[in-house]
Amino acid sequence: MRIENSFIPIRGVGETTERRLWEAGITHWNAFDGSVVGPTTADRIHEFVDVATDHLGRGNARFFDDAFPSGERWRLYENFRDDALFFDIETTGLDAARNDVTTVSVHRDGDTDTLVRGDNLTADALRERFADAPLIVSFNGARFDVPFLEESFPVSIDAPHLDLMYPCRRLDLTGGLKRIERDVGIDRDRPDLSGRDAVRLWREYERGDDAALETLVSYNREDTRNLERLADLVTSRLHDTCCPADATF
Repeated sequence: MRIENSFIPIRGVGETTERRLWEAGITHWNAFDGSVVGPTTADRIHEFVDVATDHLGRGNARFFDDAFPSGERWRLYENFRDDALFFDIETTGLDAARNDVTTVSVHRDGDTDTLVRGDNLTADALRERFADAPLIVSFNGARFDVPFLEESFPVSIDAPHLDLMYPCRRLDLTGGLKRIERDVGIDRDRPDLSGRDAVRLWREYERGDDAALETLVSYNREDTRNLERLADLVTSRLHDTCCPADATF
C-alpha cells in the first residue's frame, strides 16, 4: 500500500467509498476518472490529487501525516521506508522527571547507531539524528520514548511518527514488543533480556562493569533493528486486510 493508492484522506471518502473505488479498478490516483462517486466528491478527489502529487514529489511526509486519519498513517511507510528512522531508548525507570535516558539507538538505511549517557548522548546528537528524517518509527514511542526524550533534553521531536503499537493492535497483536516479536516469528539473539534487565545492566555499568554496557547496547540495538522487520510485516498484513483480494496495486 502506497500513499498514491489511497483516497481516504479526502473529505467525504471513508473506508466504504475507498473500497468501492478499488473494487472498480481505481487503485491509483492516476486511474481516477470521476466515476463511482458523486460530482462533489469527484471534485474533491481531483483537487486533493493535484495538491498531493506535488507534495509527494517533494517528499513532504508531513503533509500526508496531517492528511491521513491517525489509524491509517501506516500507509506512509511504503513511500518513506527507505529513509525512515527507527529508534528505541532505554532508561533507568518510567518517570522522566526522576529517571534518566541511558541509551538511544537509531537505525536508518541499514546502519544502527547508539548514543550512550555520559559519552555521546547529547541534545545536539539527538537533533542531528532526527533532523531530516521524513518518518520516524517506534513501538510505544509516541507515549513513552518521545515524551521522555523531550523531558530529558532540550529537543523537540515532531517528525511524522509511525508508532507500531497501534497498527499491531489492529491486527490483534498485543502484549508488548517482545511478545509480538515471538508471535510473528521475529527471533532475538538474547530473548532472555527485558526492560528490567536494561536497568540492571546500566547500574552494573555504573559500578564499573564495561561488559554490562556492551550487553545493554546490544539489547537496545536489537530492539531498534527489529522495528524495521516488524514494520515490514505489519504494514503488509494491514494491506492484505483492507484491500480487495483481486485489487492490483
